[in-house]
Amino acid sequence: MFTRLKIVPRWIIFLLDLSSCAFSLFIAYIISFNFELNLLEIKEMIANSIIFLLVNSVTFYLLKTYSGIIRYTSAQDMLHVLLAISLSNISFFLIKLLLYNFGSPIAINSSVLVINGLCCFLILITYRVMVKNFFLYIKNINTEKRRVIIYGAGEVGIAAKRTLEHDPKVSMQLVAFIDDDERKVNKVIDGIKIYAASELEWLITGDHIDDIIIASMGIPPEKKEMVVDLCLQRNIKVLTLPPIETWINGQISSKQIKEINIEDLLERLPIQINNEAINQQLIGKRILVTGAAGSIGSEIVRQLIKFFPQMIILCDQAETPLYEIHMELMEANPNRTFHAFIGDVRDDARMEQLFKSFKPHYVYHAAAYKHVPLMEHSPAEGVRTNVLGTKIIADLAVKYGVEKFVMISTDKAVNPTNVMGATKRIAEIYVQSLFHYQHQKNLQNFNDSATSEQETSGTKFVTTRFGNVLGSNGSVIPRFKAQIERGGPITVTHPEITRFFMTIPEACRLVLEAGSMGKGGEIFIFDMGKSVRIVDLAKKMIRLSGLIPNQDIAIEYSGLRPGEKLYEELLNDKELAVPTHHEKIMVAKVREYAFMKVKEMIDELIHLSSGFNDRQVVIKMKQLVPEFKSNNSIYEELDNSQNGKLNVKQDGKLVDKDPAERLY
Repeated sequence: MFTRLKIVPRWIIFLLDLSSCAFSLFIAYIISFNFELNLLEIKEMIANSIIFLLVNSVTFYLLKTYSGIIRYTSAQDMLHVLLAISLSNISFFLIKLLLYNFGSPIAINSSVLVINGLCCFLILITYRVMVKNFFLYIKNINTEKRRVIIYGAGEVGIAAKRTLEHDPKVSMQLVAFIDDDERKVNKVIDGIKIYAASELEWLITGDHIDDIIIASMGIPPEKKEMVVDLCLQRNIKVLTLPPIETWINGQISSKQIKEINIEDLLERLPIQINNEAINQQLIGKRILVTGAAGSIGSEIVRQLIKFFPQMIILCDQAETPLYEIHMELMEANPNRTFHAFIGDVRDDARMEQLFKSFKPHYVYHAAAYKHVPLMEHSPAEGVRTNVLGTKIIADLAVKYGVEKFVMISTDKAVNPTNVMGATKRIAEIYVQSLFHYQHQKNLQNFNDSATSEQETSGTKFVTTRFGNVLGSNGSVIPRFKAQIERGGPITVTHPEITRFFMTIPEACRLVLEAGSMGKGGEIFIFDMGKSVRIVDLAKKMIRLSGLIPNQDIAIEYSGLRPGEKLYEELLNDKELAVPTHHEKIMVAKVREYAFMKVKEMIDELIHLSSGFNDRQVVIKMKQLVPEFKSNNSIYEELDNSQNGKLNVKQDGKLVDKDPAERLY
């Protein structure tokens, strides 16, 4: 009943404050005269009270002390009241001095002013705190409240506590804080004790906890995962808070307290990149991003903005997603220049128009087909986008003097077992060999010893290779979420299948960093952390939804999809990783290829793809990439596992072709 009371109008609070001030002045007089009422000058006291109330009225009106909602009084409100009382007493004292100089002193003792200031502040704060505690008591009478622990006793945790207390729609009761800082342990915040993180298990076991809110922004990912696992084992719901920058007017809304999701648990420590070095390269430059409407391409664009490029050209063939990302960027960055360019990277005439019109300095090539099962059924299409598209953009980059070309590759290009991975590996080979070819060609054209190698290298081609990204279009996590919402079952291809995961922003930060440090010809690989068993991922997602695996939501195994393998690799057996100055980035040392031979074979591959003869396309791909061994695919028959040779048709007959003769 009381929680449904309307908020008291401001004018009533204003009158209550003035009445408190009048009463405070009366108390100050009594204390000043040692409670001897016969010594009081009533007329003098009334005159001083009128002047004092006028001064308070002006001060309260100017400082808006009456505008706060009493039941939600905070420490900031108390400081506001203290400031108002201090100003009013100082003003009254100055008026006393002014009138004294004009021969009309206000007969009031300075001790009365001091006592009045203390009493006035005490009374105003006391009645506010009493009202606040009254409503808190009424709110907490409800016995159906969920018992909550807040992990983190810092500013964020305290803000979460206030949100729980002040929102009548939140049916939660805070019973304890948990914090990693030993200096805070056993301290008390508003009557709530702070416990050590080591006491969490004891606390949730013995105190019937329903929820835990993680309010520590600096908790290490491993620690966060341990806390979540501990809570999920005891059916305790884990909640989390949004980043501080998303708070509304510096405060958390109860609607922003959400259940923790799997992306939060797979995040790692923030990656530090050399923003200054990247900025020096990109500031004032025209930058082309292909596949700009996709998950990776759009995030690359968002991160490029802070480096003040002259223009960002967003190229994609998907009309609606391109329009949406373009509008998002224009609205969020009205002072920057973006150009949405509809076009297919496979269309050489359209791409030529793009380069001729904008003459980009940098190219981030993210356009690609990436879905393994689909490409296994459409190898020719995969080649036309991932190989032909990359070749067209790379050739135009050289033709129009692009400074640097950064290609987005994948861990599936390592020892590929599917068409998609093989197409990306062929694209890697092409851009690498093209760089070395133009580099050697340029060096031969310059005999002047004053000309440095860097000056003659032309376009620098850099490749970045990483694994799955969280939340990307078509990734496993959105699919699992949709299956859980439908009530299951969750389908996992194999009980032992594992994958590396990285957040989209994390991957794109590393792409920018690797792109800035690349001198040309490198394949940069990223530290993807630990590989994750997909079935464990599915079970954790079910538990995070408050359900029990294989009881509420079934887990079924569908078998490996065409081209899929149990685990991904970032290096093949013949590659070595060399560390860089960035702990998360390494350089894969791979063999160099003869460009003219590569170009000849890729031209043949592209010609075959134009006829959509998928079998012949795959045969040619296996010649280009000897380590390409199809797995769980109709193209497995093309591999001869006994002698490592490839069955190739020549003059209508099957012959064995040694892998060493395919490309080198």
